[in-house]
Amino acid sequence: MNTLQTTLAASAVLALMGGAAMAQDNMAKKPAATEKCYGVAKAGHNDCKAGAGTTCAGTSKTDYDGKAFKEVPVGTCVTIKTPKGMGSLTPKA
Repeated sequence: MNTLQTTLAASAVLALMGGAAMAQDNMAKKPAATEKCYGVAKAGHNDCKAGAGTTCAGTSKTDYDGKAFKEVPVGTCVTIKTPKGMGSLTPKA
């Protein structure tokens, strides 16, 4: 193998290693799956759709409003305890 072939082979190996590292980094940055959890948001900290009289994110006027939701990791909603009860996957009255 001459010097040019050795340099090209080394460059190819480094390029493949860099591509694998970038692919692994992109997979690590993938956001976790979330679900809407009603009744767990503090006033002004809800995600979109907070019920009658509100339009979108940050518009709820009441802590733990059963019509306002917060996006939480899948499987955690019903385990969230608030002063008004547990989180719910459906709107609460």
